[in-house]
Amino acid sequence: MANKIYKATVKPVEGLEVTSHVRDFDFTLDEPLSSGGTNKGMNPIEALLSALGACETMVAKSFAKSQGILLKNVKVEVEGVFDSDGYLGKNPEAKVGFSKLTSIFYIDADNTKEEIEKYVEFITKHCPVHDTIENAPVFEDKILPYE
Repeated sequence: MANKIYKATVKPVEGLEVTSHVRDFDFTLDEPLSSGGTNKGMNPIEALLSALGACETMVAKSFAKSQGILLKNVKVEVEGVFDSDGYLGKNPEAKVGFSKLTSIFYIDADNTKEEIEKYVEFITKHCPVHDTIENAPVFEDKILPYE
C-alpha cells in the first residue's frame, strides 16, 4: 500500500477570513458579506464543490485516451443542496452539510452517448474527492498546544 499524507494548515486572518497553506501554495477562504465575512474568497463549502469539480475534470482529462475517449473538451459544474437551518441550529432535523451533490458533465468527444455515459461512471469511480465524499473516511481529532 502506498499511503501518502496530505496536509493543509489553516489560520485565521481577520474576521471570518482564513488562509490555507498547502505545499507551496496559499489561498484565501472567507464568507460573503451576507454571512458576516468580507467576501475575499470562496467559502469552505464552495471550495468543496470546486475540489470535486476539479478532480472530476482532471480524471476526465487524465484517462480519456486510455479509456478510448476522443476528448475535445470537458467542463464540470457541481451543485450542492445546503439547508442553512441545519448549520445555524434552527432545525435539528436539517443536515448540517450538503444533502445532495450533483455533478453536471459537459463532454465534447467523438464517441457515442453510451461510451460517454460509461466514461462518466469511470470518472466518478476513479475521482479521489468523489470517493472521499461518498465513502466517508475515518475522522480523528487531536488537540495540541498552539505553536
